[in-house]
Amino acid sequence: MNSRYQNKNVAVLGAGLSGTAAALLLRSQEADVSVLDSATENKLPESTIKNLRDHGVRVISGPDAERNRDSYDLVVLSPGIEPASPLAQNFSSRNVDIIGELELGWQFCALPVIAITGTNGKTTTTELVAQMLNACGQRTVACGNIGKPLSAVVRDQSKFDVLTVEVSSFQLETIKSFRPQISVWLNFAPDHLDRYTSVAEYRTAKLRLFEYQTEKEFAVVNASEQLPPIKPQRLTFSAYDDRADFRLSYGTICFETTPVLRLADAKLRGSHNIENLMATLAVGHIRGVGFEQMAAPLCAYEPAPHRCEFVRTVAGVDYINDSKATNLDAAEKALQAQTKSVVLIAGGKDKGFDFQPLRHVVKEKVHAAILLGEMANRIAEDWDGITRCEIARSLADAVERAHAAAKPGDVVLFSPGTSSFDMFKSYADRGDQFRRLVHALPK
Repeated sequence: MNSRYQNKNVAVLGAGLSGTAAALLLRSQEADVSVLDSATENKLPESTIKNLRDHGVRVISGPDAERNRDSYDLVVLSPGIEPASPLAQNFSSRNVDIIGELELGWQFCALPVIAITGTNGKTTTTELVAQMLNACGQRTVACGNIGKPLSAVVRDQSKFDVLTVEVSSFQLETIKSFRPQISVWLNFAPDHLDRYTSVAEYRTAKLRLFEYQTEKEFAVVNASEQLPPIKPQRLTFSAYDDRADFRLSYGTICFETTPVLRLADAKLRGSHNIENLMATLAVGHIRGVGFEQMAAPLCAYEPAPHRCEFVRTVAGVDYINDSKATNLDAAEKALQAQTKSVVLIAGGKDKGFDFQPLRHVVKEKVHAAILLGEMANRIAEDWDGITRCEIARSLADAVERAHAAAKPGDVVLFSPGTSSFDMFKSYADRGDQFRRLVHALPK
C-alpha cells in the first residue's frame, strides 16, 4: 500500500468518471475522502452517489460544495472542472496542495506509460497503439481521457505490461511528476478557447507532456511541429516532410529507407490517419516490436464511430458522420479528405474562435453549408461570399436541408468544427442523432 494518503483528509472535485475513480483509489489507500460537485444531488446519477457512499466517501453537492471550508490535506481536481470555476476557486484560494486525477493515478502506477496527446487524432492513435500492442503480445489497455480513468486502471494493473493513456491539456494542467516512458505529440491547432485565455496558454498546457521526461525516455513527435527543446530521445513522423524518421513514399510508410506499411492494405484513410499510423509504428518500434508483426493489427483497425464514419448512400449521395470534429483543425482534415462535392453541416457551441480559417477549404470543397447552434450566424458571416449558407433550427432541420441541397454524386458531411454542449449531451449523442436522422431519410 502507498501509505502517503492513509488517514489523510482529501477533497476530490467533480463526481464524474475521473472524480469517482480518484475517490475510490484514495479510499483503497485508507484516506478520508469527500467528493464535492457544484451540481445539486438530484442532478448527479443515483448510482454514482450510492457507489461513493457505499465505499465510505462523503458527497457534498450544490452550493454547499462551493462554500465548503473544511480543512483538507490534498485536493484532487477532475479534468472537467475548470480552475476558474467557483468550486475550484474555493480551494485554490487556500494554501492546500492541488493535483489532478491523472497525477494521482500516476503516483500509484508501477508500469511504463505511453502518453498520447494532440489536438486531433489522439483517440484513434491511442486505440491503434492498444490494438497493435495487444496483438503483438504486450498486454495493454487504452485508458485515461478515453475508457477508464488512469486512477481506475492502476487498481488492477497486474494484468498489463504497459498502459496506453490518452491525455488532454486539461489533465496535463495539474501534473507534478507524470513521466511517460513514451510521449506522443500528434499535432497542435487552436481549440478550447472557452477555457484558455489564448492559444499560447492552451499550447503551454499541452507541452507539459514532456516536462518531467529525461534523456532515458522517448518522444514521438510530428516533424512539422515547432517544439521547444525537450530532453527525451526523439523519433519523428510526417506525411509531408521527407526528413522525418517515418515518412511517406509512393503510398507506403517508410522508416528511414525501409518500407514498413502499404496504405492500400489499411482501412484508415486521409493524411491525418496516415500520421496516426506512423506514430503508432514509432511507438511499437521503441517497444521492440518488429514492423512485420505490427502490420496486420494496424491494417485490421477500423475507425471508431463519429470519425468520418460512412452512414449510408441515399439517391446517390453519401452521408458521413464526423461528429468527433469538435474543432476547426478536425473539420478541415475531414473536408480535405473528401473527393466529391460537399454539402457541409457545421456549427454548435461558441468556443471563442471564428471559422475564418476554413474559408479556403470551404471555397474549394463545399457548394452548400447548413449551419446550426450558437455559432450558426457567425459562421455564415465568416463564409459570406464563398458558399451558399443556410441556418437550420435543429439537427433534423439541417439533415432535411442537406438532403434537399445535395445532388447525386455529392457527399453530405456532418463535421461541426466545434463542441456540442449547446444542443447535445456530447459529440457521441450528436453523432448518434445524425445517424438516426440519415437512416430515416426516404430511399
